[in-house]
Amino acid sequence: MPDAKTPVADLTEAEAVEELTRLADEIAGHDSRYYQHDAPTISDADYDALKQRNAAIEAAFPHLIRENSPSLRVGAARAEQFSPVEHGVPMLSLDNAFSDEDAVDFDARVRRFLRLTDEVVAYTAEPKIDGLSASLRYERGVLVQGATRGDGKVGEDVTENLRTVSDIPKRLSGSGWPEVIEVRGEVYLGHEEFAALNAAALEAGQKTYANPRNAAAGSLRQIDPKITATRPLKFFAYAWGLISEPFAQTQWEALQALKSWGFSTTPQSERVEGAAGLLAAYARMEVLRPKLSFDIDGVVYKADRLDWQARLGFITRTPRWAIARKFPAQQARTILESIDLQVGRTGAVTPVARLHPVTVGGVVVENATLHNGDEIARKDLRVGDTVIVQRAGDVIPQIVGAVLDERPADAVPFEFPHVCPCPLQTPLARETTASGAETVVRRCTGELACPFQRIEHLRHFVSRRAYDIEGLGEKQLTAFFERGWIREPADIFRLARDEEKLTELRQTEGYGETSVGNLVANIEARRAIPLDRFIFGLGIRHVGETTSTALARHYETVERFVAAGAAAEAQRPTEAYHALADLDGVGPTALEAVLAWAAQPSQDLLIPSEASLEERLRLTLPKLNATARRAIAERFGDWERFEAAARAALSGKAGEDFLELAGVDAVGPVAARMVAEFFGEEHNRARVDALLAELSVIPAEKPKTDTAVAGKTVVFTGALERMTRDEAKAQAERLGAKVSGSVSKKTDLVVAGPGAGSKLKTATELGIQVMTEDEWLAMVGG
Repeated sequence: MPDAKTPVADLTEAEAVEELTRLADEIAGHDSRYYQHDAPTISDADYDALKQRNAAIEAAFPHLIRENSPSLRVGAARAEQFSPVEHGVPMLSLDNAFSDEDAVDFDARVRRFLRLTDEVVAYTAEPKIDGLSASLRYERGVLVQGATRGDGKVGEDVTENLRTVSDIPKRLSGSGWPEVIEVRGEVYLGHEEFAALNAAALEAGQKTYANPRNAAAGSLRQIDPKITATRPLKFFAYAWGLISEPFAQTQWEALQALKSWGFSTTPQSERVEGAAGLLAAYARMEVLRPKLSFDIDGVVYKADRLDWQARLGFITRTPRWAIARKFPAQQARTILESIDLQVGRTGAVTPVARLHPVTVGGVVVENATLHNGDEIARKDLRVGDTVIVQRAGDVIPQIVGAVLDERPADAVPFEFPHVCPCPLQTPLARETTASGAETVVRRCTGELACPFQRIEHLRHFVSRRAYDIEGLGEKQLTAFFERGWIREPADIFRLARDEEKLTELRQTEGYGETSVGNLVANIEARRAIPLDRFIFGLGIRHVGETTSTALARHYETVERFVAAGAAAEAQRPTEAYHALADLDGVGPTALEAVLAWAAQPSQDLLIPSEASLEERLRLTLPKLNATARRAIAERFGDWERFEAAARAALSGKAGEDFLELAGVDAVGPVAARMVAEFFGEEHNRARVDALLAELSVIPAEKPKTDTAVAGKTVVFTGALERMTRDEAKAQAERLGAKVSGSVSKKTDLVVAGPGAGSKLKTATELGIQVMTEDEWLAMVGG
């Protein structure tokens, strides 16, 4: 522990960390006594001396500045490093492409969505800069705010830092810019500037960065803009968010406009036509890549016409009109030193390769996922092997294979264990599908008795996409779990009001009044949580962000969602149903035909006794195609077993509540089954009840109620001719309707195009209103 009088110049980095921690807690205590209680215990001069020492240490070790640093705080209020900025239009990510085929498929999808036949689609091909995304808001041509991308919806206010970047104009040049515009682009460091920055940091004994992108991000997030100003950051503009009025008709025109207003744009960008143009642009960029003065990791393709971009729209978090074509993964050799096992929140046991550190594409790689035991066996990976490592898409480390000529003589095949690595040593079991087929996934059978699974559940709960509770990382959760303080999510909120535990925590090394206060404030701030985050935080298998959002929008309140989950559990399909429905080759049409046949009384048909099961199926169920007949014959073998299975599947069909859940757009039967199973477990229901006792769940934003279809459940079926199915769904949801993928008694309206089949038939049988596409458009004013 450093002495409080130790000169700053003599402090080691470890000592500086301890001293900054001590100063933060001591100054926070004095702030509280001075500002909140009017009872200071030291003189102004002594207080100033503490602040000056803190500032001097932070100046010597700028990368150690803490979130609760006294230099960031006014009075006794909690300090936030950067204020939140809600983007006027979300900053979405892009889907990735990794091959020529992917690029050609992208062009085909665009053409198919737009229903183009002969017309060629023009694109811009822009280098994908490897930096930090930023958004710049200009009002009447003046820069008023700058923000990082953040989570896409809310970023960090780094306005003053961005003002120091020479490529970013404080006032727009030229003319024609909208009164309000969010200009978007990438903050980056050039290769020479990065090398110089790391060399200077190394000489000063300070932190160095792994690559230019990390250096750019670290530089932009400096608390003191003066530090950012010393970093040679640059900026390329390539897009926009919120605008008060249109300023271009194409992406290419927009780039020229941005350039005329004073922004730097990538000179390597070009306008191309069709799939051939996309491939040629990529080939040219691949040749240019090693000659550029900055890092790029691919090419971004964007449909050029902005009206087509608007029609193409978005899929959850990615646009349909753009895609990032990534460069091939970079590779390196290293040694596979060990294979460890990690237990996830759903009990899945994943092997992880521990590697001798190696630099791949400018990043030091020490670990790589091996996915599952079958993958290890397929690649015949053994501890001690020399292996080829690559970063997929320049991001995710993976092992390509072993160099067999360099395998040690004593290397032995890896044997996947039969028990969980947790202290309970619970048996592992291969996951099975509903039809009983084994998968490659091995799971711990201990469920929430397994401490590893419990901790992973808690980590998911506090993660950024769920409750986003700062101060509860893996280290803290593990420590609180071992103390018995936090065993389920509700315990987190109980802890925030347990003064006895908080007092004990304040006396724990590494904590103090300020850090405990911050933790409590962060927990309390999440007692009101939006419904989609509540659902995602439950950690239900196959229920990610997109599915959680869809469920929240459909059920609107937490009470309706929980009730729907419980009802669906009582009505979910039986194992007998899944034994038929999950057969590879038996699709929805074939399944419906089998169930319709099973609903009829037994009939004695004049079929030769020596006829095979496939032949009998062809004669009895003519709607089955050859693939379905073959799959059924292979699974059941003879007619009697098939007939028994079909009638059992019919009696095990899902009920209305399950079908409603599965019919929610973006949910489907697999996720619906997981939701139903989750609420079928008593311990899960108890966890939810305990959590709801601590929380207020904010209902999902209500859809429009003033349209002809508001609140109605709509199903689209058949081939629509004036718009694509995705466009129709998006239009219906904008008007407040709920779009379902299946017809049930709760369906209000079916829009049927040419070729409509079973859904139209079901709607007619149930007496549901059916209309044509033209009638739909007339009703909604389309």
